[in-house]
Amino acid sequence: MAALLRSVGETGFEPRRRKRLYISGAAVLVVGIVLFLLVLASVTSGSGLALLDQPSHDWLVAHRSTAVTTVLEAITTVSSPTYLTIIGIAFALLWAWRSRQLWRPGLLMAAMVGTVVLSAIVKHQVLRHRPPTGQMLMGPDDAFSFPSGHTMGAAVFLLVLSYLLLSRMAPPVTVLPWVIAAVVVVVGVLTVALSRLYLGYHWFTDVTASVTLSLWILGLVMIVDSWRPLGRFGQQPHAGATVPQAGATVGQGVNAGQGTDLVPGTEDQNAAPQVES
Repeated sequence: MAALLRSVGETGFEPRRRKRLYISGAAVLVVGIVLFLLVLASVTSGSGLALLDQPSHDWLVAHRSTAVTTVLEAITTVSSPTYLTIIGIAFALLWAWRSRQLWRPGLLMAAMVGTVVLSAIVKHQVLRHRPPTGQMLMGPDDAFSFPSGHTMGAAVFLLVLSYLLLSRMAPPVTVLPWVIAAVVVVVGVLTVALSRLYLGYHWFTDVTASVTLSLWILGLVMIVDSWRPLGRFGQQPHAGATVPQAGATVGQGVNAGQGTDLVPGTEDQNAAPQVES
């Protein structure tokens, strides 16, 4: 993992690819908004997907077991919004230190913080109650239910991290890394979502809405990422930019072909005078 963080993404995007990335990010954002509004409409009207809330909750409660409960309690503890935000920020800081890059680790940290903020805003706008407290296996929780902060945090972390790593892979890029990332994202998100449903803290539409909201964050990250090239600490942000070597004079930099322009009035005093013909 450390080698991957150091090696992936040493160059920025070319203009044409930036445009495609911007359009793709906008499309992901729009899809996320539309899907979220559909889920929200079903919750407020009590129709559509919301009809699955009670039956799915009752089925999971009726099929609980000690072994499954132990595993899912551990998963839901690690994936709590507080713990997952700390994990995400710590991972981003490690990434910045190992790769000497600020931009992508900064995007990951911003995405995790934005997830907590967006989840809290939606919860206090929808004001949906959780399932009965008597069926919650890890103690009562009177916070609002819609969306699931656990599921949204896991989805954002896995989606954004996968994008930030895979989007900067040096060519030739094979399909295998994308397949592996897709499997990890799907399995990870479904496992966290199942833990919240199984333990009795959320309805089916709560976790579904969380996935749609994670698309908002992913789309915004892609759009913002398309505006800035990637650089390392102390490097010029534009590809091909060079820095004069230490101890070289301005005139020497030009004579060496380093591409540094002379500042007016600072011409090399040692240069041989030219004779007019």
